[in-house]
Amino acid sequence: MISKYLAAESGIIKVKTIAARNTDILAALKENSSEVVQPFLMGCGTKEPKITQLCLAAIQRLMSHEVVSEAAAGNIINMLWQLMENSLEELKLLQTVLVLLTTNTVVHDEALSKAIVLCFRLHFTKDNITNNTAAATVRQVVTVVFERVVAEDERYKDTVDQPVAVQGNSNRRSVSTLKPCAKDAYMLFQDLCQLVNADAPYWLVGMTEMTRTFGLELLESVLNDFPQVFLQHQEFSFLLKERVCPLVIKLFSPNIKFRQGSSTSSSPAPVEKPYFPICMRLLRVVSVLIKQFYSLLVTECEIFLSLLVKFLDADKPQWLRAVAVESIHRLCVQPQLLRSFCQSYDMKQHSTKVFRDIVNALGSFIQSLFLVPSTGNASATPNQTGSNASGNTGSAQTNPGVLGMGGGATVLPAFEYRGTWIPILNVTVQGSAKATYLEMLDKVEPPTIPEGYAMSVAFHCLLDLVRGITTMIEGELGEAETVGQTSIETSLLPAQSSEQQDLQSVSDQSEKELASRAVWEEMVNACWCGLLAALSLLLDASTDEAATENILKAELTMAALCGRLGLVTSRDAFITAICKGSLPPHYALTVLNSTTAALSSKSYSIQGQNVQMISPSSESHQQVVAVGQPLALQPQGTVMLTSKNIQCMRTLLNLAHCHGAVLGTSWQLVLATLQHLVWILGLKPGVGGALKPGRAVEGPSTVLTTAVMTDLPVISSILSRLFESSQYLDDVSLHHLINALCSLSLEAMDMAYGNNKEPSLFAVAKLLETGLVNMHRIEILWRPLTGHLLEVCQHPNSRMREWGAEALTSLIKAGLTFSHDPPLSQNQRLQLLLLNPLKELSNISHPDIRIKQLECVLQILQSQGDSLGPGWPLVLGVMGAIRSDQGESLIRTAFQCLQLVVTDFLPTMPCTCLQIVVEVAGSFGLHNQELNISLTSIGLLWNISDYFFQRGEMIEKELNKEEAVLQKQAEEKGVMLNRPFHPAPPFDCLWLCLYAKLGELCVDPRPAVRKSAGQTLFSTIGAHGTLLQHSTWHTVIWKVLFHLLDRVRESSTTADKEKIESGGGNILIHHSRDTAEKQWAETWVLTLAGVARIFNTRRYLLQPLGDFSQAWDVLLDHIQSAALSKNNEVSLAALKSFQEILQIVSPARDSEKPDTPPALNVSVPVVVGTTTATSLGRSFMRTDSIGERLGRYNGSEPPVITDEIEDLNLWWAAWNSWYRIGSESTRPPITCDKLTFIPSQPFLTALIQIFPALYQHIKTGFSMDDLQKLGVILHGAVSVPISSDASPFILPSYTEAVLTSLQEAVLTALDVLQKAICVGSESMQIMYPAIFDQLLAFVEFSCKPPQYGQLETKHIANAKYNQIQLFAPAEWVALNYVPFAERSLEVVVDLYQKTACHKAVVTEKVLQNIIKTLRIPLSLKYSCPSESTWKLAVSSLLKVLSIGLPVARQHASSGKFDSMWPELANTFEDFLFTKSTPPDNLSIQEFQKNESIDVEVVQLISTEILPYANFIPKEFVGQIMTMLNKGSIHSQSSSFTEAEIDIRMREEFSKVCFETLLQFSFSNKVTTPQEGYISRMALSVLLKRSQDVLHRYIEDERLSGKCPLPRQQVTEIIFVLKAVSTLIDSLKKTQPENVDANTWAQVIALYPTLVECITCSSSEVCSALKEALVPFKDFMQPPASKVQNGES
Repeated sequence: MISKYLAAESGIIKVKTIAARNTDILAALKENSSEVVQPFLMGCGTKEPKITQLCLAAIQRLMSHEVVSEAAAGNIINMLWQLMENSLEELKLLQTVLVLLTTNTVVHDEALSKAIVLCFRLHFTKDNITNNTAAATVRQVVTVVFERVVAEDERYKDTVDQPVAVQGNSNRRSVSTLKPCAKDAYMLFQDLCQLVNADAPYWLVGMTEMTRTFGLELLESVLNDFPQVFLQHQEFSFLLKERVCPLVIKLFSPNIKFRQGSSTSSSPAPVEKPYFPICMRLLRVVSVLIKQFYSLLVTECEIFLSLLVKFLDADKPQWLRAVAVESIHRLCVQPQLLRSFCQSYDMKQHSTKVFRDIVNALGSFIQSLFLVPSTGNASATPNQTGSNASGNTGSAQTNPGVLGMGGGATVLPAFEYRGTWIPILNVTVQGSAKATYLEMLDKVEPPTIPEGYAMSVAFHCLLDLVRGITTMIEGELGEAETVGQTSIETSLLPAQSSEQQDLQSVSDQSEKELASRAVWEEMVNACWCGLLAALSLLLDASTDEAATENILKAELTMAALCGRLGLVTSRDAFITAICKGSLPPHYALTVLNSTTAALSSKSYSIQGQNVQMISPSSESHQQVVAVGQPLALQPQGTVMLTSKNIQCMRTLLNLAHCHGAVLGTSWQLVLATLQHLVWILGLKPGVGGALKPGRAVEGPSTVLTTAVMTDLPVISSILSRLFESSQYLDDVSLHHLINALCSLSLEAMDMAYGNNKEPSLFAVAKLLETGLVNMHRIEILWRPLTGHLLEVCQHPNSRMREWGAEALTSLIKAGLTFSHDPPLSQNQRLQLLLLNPLKELSNISHPDIRIKQLECVLQILQSQGDSLGPGWPLVLGVMGAIRSDQGESLIRTAFQCLQLVVTDFLPTMPCTCLQIVVEVAGSFGLHNQELNISLTSIGLLWNISDYFFQRGEMIEKELNKEEAVLQKQAEEKGVMLNRPFHPAPPFDCLWLCLYAKLGELCVDPRPAVRKSAGQTLFSTIGAHGTLLQHSTWHTVIWKVLFHLLDRVRESSTTADKEKIESGGGNILIHHSRDTAEKQWAETWVLTLAGVARIFNTRRYLLQPLGDFSQAWDVLLDHIQSAALSKNNEVSLAALKSFQEILQIVSPARDSEKPDTPPALNVSVPVVVGTTTATSLGRSFMRTDSIGERLGRYNGSEPPVITDEIEDLNLWWAAWNSWYRIGSESTRPPITCDKLTFIPSQPFLTALIQIFPALYQHIKTGFSMDDLQKLGVILHGAVSVPISSDASPFILPSYTEAVLTSLQEAVLTALDVLQKAICVGSESMQIMYPAIFDQLLAFVEFSCKPPQYGQLETKHIANAKYNQIQLFAPAEWVALNYVPFAERSLEVVVDLYQKTACHKAVVTEKVLQNIIKTLRIPLSLKYSCPSESTWKLAVSSLLKVLSIGLPVARQHASSGKFDSMWPELANTFEDFLFTKSTPPDNLSIQEFQKNESIDVEVVQLISTEILPYANFIPKEFVGQIMTMLNKGSIHSQSSSFTEAEIDIRMREEFSKVCFETLLQFSFSNKVTTPQEGYISRMALSVLLKRSQDVLHRYIEDERLSGKCPLPRQQVTEIIFVLKAVSTLIDSLKKTQPENVDANTWAQVIALYPTLVECITCSSSEVCSALKEALVPFKDFMQPPASKVQNGES
């Protein structure tokens, strides 16, 4: 006691001393702490409670001021140990130890271990408080030891010392390398392991007892709180590996080996039962090991995890399964950890697939919970451990649910599957693994697990697992993508990186990304099967909306993740699950079933655990919200939708809406499901493709509850929004969506085949909706979209078709109105792309589709017409694709479009499309449905041509530009430019197309169309042809006009001659058009006239073309065939055309103007060198104006348009044609029957009238042959008879002496000829005789009309004019040819007067022929058909002779006229002494007139013939003298015949004859022997005549006796006597040598006769006799000298 007191005293002094000496009192105190502490220690040793408490308090104070040195601390611990052993102040002890160890770090090594052992010892006292306090203290102390290590490491962190390698098998105490604190910690931890393992500690000397549970708790806390110590120090890591893990594995063994329900007898040694407290703590330790030291303990963790998975087996105790699930839950909320598992195990080749096993184990676990009761073995419930987990299994599981449903109370959230009912407990907050049973550290007995707990935890495991993985991967993906976008080197999309090619050295970035991607894919691949199996089962079993929502959300996020990673199978599997959930159970939907089948065929047996794909149970306790018809070919009954189905549907919509971009081919599943749901719910498409609730078409099949009715608009709008959101999808995803919709639609189409039931229009409607919202990138989806809709449009089901067309046309219209960027006007490709489907619709024959198509075109035209640009060809193509057989309404609509185009849009369309407009307009002309449309379309063609004309310059420019481009492209490709009418310039081609179209219409079967088209064609060529390039005319002529003529000719010649009764409807047809033949005749006429007019008016353009002559020949050929057709209308028209082309004067020569009729006021070029051209209404002067073109033709040198020779060839060709027409048409028919075709008078007239014009051109080469040919035709034409029907119109009355126009034409033709010959060259004049022959032939008609073949003709007076029997065959009437013959005769005379002296006329004995011809009427005289004829003949003869005889005399010596004289003599004879008797009724005046004519003839003889006797053959003169003699005797004698009585009466005539004889008896001016001869001849005749007269007189006188003789006889004798006296006087006056001796003899011989007359009684005779006798006195003596003159 005293010693203690002294110690205290000395301690106080010591303290004071220290305080006095040192400024830093605490430091000094610390140095001397042993001494300072000593008194207190001694105080504790007293074991006096109060003193001990005081001392301990004091020591604690010292400690709290940190003034205890290491030695002092050791002393203190020793003192505390003694107190502990004496069980004194236990709580204070613990407090003191705690303070000592926490306030400073002086306690080390042995001391420390002693202190710790002290606490442990106190923990195992009997006192509960001490016990617990000690436990807490131990925990704190252990913590402090490790905290020191951390602090120590912090202090030395800058000094890096090389750690000495720890040899694997070195002594466990070898910790020399560790620093002090670390060493302590190491020793402590090592001994804890020893203790738990029930081994003796190395360091904690003095331990008496220890529990495993406490040891495990301490291990767990150290591992959990100081992982860095273990990770930083190899020695500690070594401990973990070498000590902790083996320990844990060893302690787990009872749990592993234990099988619940297995009888002990089966195994030889008793199996140790699992012990809950240790098992639970072991699991905690494992959790920490895995969480903190996974990287160190990869292999060990694999074992731990495999164990965890095993603990979930159904044959393990319930509590073990529950804690195992909780442990797994702890792992599931750490996605990074799971990722590490995957990397370390699943991705290694020969390693357990730990991650997959965990997930699959959870799945199997959940399945097992549902399947347990179905074993029906109650003993299987884990009751062995005394836990009453599921006491009365059956009732507990079924009742609550049933009651809930039945009683209408709020239903507990639960899972229910095949009768197993498991409640869902709210066990944890999302994302945190708050365990219940892992925290039960105070329980020794296994707890009772509430029903549904394990299920709920497992359920949350799954949800957290999904949430964790997806969040982690998606986060990393997002980062990778942003990095990928910013790093330019890696331009690889995440979707492609798994199959990326090393095109360049791939940067670290992408390698890293590749690695990450592999991990992500592996994680998903590892877990998806298990997840899907579990989630599907839960979804099917869930009766709670929230749980369902969570499951669906998990499935949705997994599907999306798989989609993002491009894992198609897994993505499709999750989507299929959602889809199946949306549809009624067992719903037959092939897409889904095939997917599921594919999945279930994969075996998911994982390490012996078979994960089954559980098929949905049908007994669903869900509220039914809708009943509808399934979408199937033969719907059987109805199907029901539950609220869960609707919930799934919304998830599906959500999935599609938010994750459309990753759905890819799964769109198929999603959309198929939606389509079926929409169908069951009865939603129908409306405008724009949105689905609206509509009444089901078939019966009351759809029943909807109000709940779902309010949902429908929402679903409908989500559906629409879903497709609207497609605009945010990337291109690939969008394509997937479109493809899916298309294949859905194909299915719907298949189902709709063969029936007209309402089809499912979901797909079509949604295609439309998708198209409409993706207009901004319509290009990428247009082809598949429209391609499919076009197929829909061909579907036989009309409703389907209608929607297809609706969708397609809406899309096209929307596409065209959408404001694209760049705008459509600058993006031609897009515009064509948009319009193309419209064109494709033309291949579909359904009229309803075509109507839609055309309506669409009309709307496009009305809204976009101005901006169609390059789209025009397509739009026009649509109109043009309408065929005649497609019904009137279609044609009408299409035509409406065309009219709109022509009236409004020609100026806005590219000029290259104009040709198409022409084609289309033409095609409407050819439609035979509606005549009005055809006619209107021809009108449109005229409007189009007008437009071409007005805008020609602009159109030409644009076309040429386009042409240049095309030409260049063609050259680059090395091909020829291929377009119709190439190589004409493009503008001309346009015209040619127009002409060609009209040409086609000109041969339409309908006459009205032909007529209209023909008029339009020729008007167009006439009006606008001048715009064509010169060379193009070649094509116009050959390809357009002649082609047309050929076709018309062919059709006309083959046309039907059957009578057409009516023109359709009640239209009567005029008889001139009542057969097809007659209608075609009209067309032929029109066409031929049109072509001829063009040849006429445009000759100056055509002739310079190289092959004008061929063209001319072809035209003539056409004219010829028309002229020879057996149709009066055609043949006459052909001649009119012939006339027209012949009126052309050949083009301008030198300064003449061409005499071309100007076409449409286009004045043809005038003066050479200055070419002008003006035209009316021309909006522009074309660069290539007519003037200039002609300028080219005319140049300033004499134009070389055509040379004379070519020109002549043309006319000769015309002549040959004319000749062929003439000879064919005037040739008499061989046989004559009723139907013989005889050309009409107007035809023949026209034919002949052509000749003069034609002749003007060919006269230079017109030969005798040609003249003969002409003669044949003229003769033939005049001979043709007239039909009696026509005669009243053509013939003058018979009494009028008028010519028909034909006869006039014939004479005109000859007149033209002779006039031409007259001014022509010498060589031409040889033609005169032929003309005379021709005319003389006509003259003969006066006496004998010509015959026309074998045809019987009647005299006109006898022909009946068939007015009554209109259709009786006509008779043929011969014409009155007298006026014609007489006019011909006049012409002959006129002509002869002009041409008598021409050599040819002389040589060819024309005069003889004239006389010969005149002899006919002259000899007939009174027998002539017309009296006027012979009178005219006489006067003509006189005129001709008055001119011809001098010529004949002139040529007397040549003998050319020798044969004429006898002819003339005979003619005189025949006329003067005619055999025909005058008619009885001839009056005296008439007779005297006729006698005066005879006198005139004799006078002609006396004046023109006899005076020139010496130029005339003697025989002729003899004949004349004889004739005069005959004429002069009119004394009657009995020998005279009757005929002579007449002559005898012609007193005047006789007198003249005698006078003439007398006159020529002596001409005193004889100059030639010939004259002398005629005088001698006349004398002898006269003398003979006088002798005769005198003899007769004497005789008569004698006979008469007293009677006076007749007056005329007396006169005659007086005249003779006077003549004799005169004669003798004349003879005397004549040169004697001129008088022939014979003459004298004859004169003297008269004398006796005269003497005899002296006896006459008449005084007048007597006085005359005196005068006659007186001259005889000179004969009384012979003349003095006599020279005998012989005959010369």
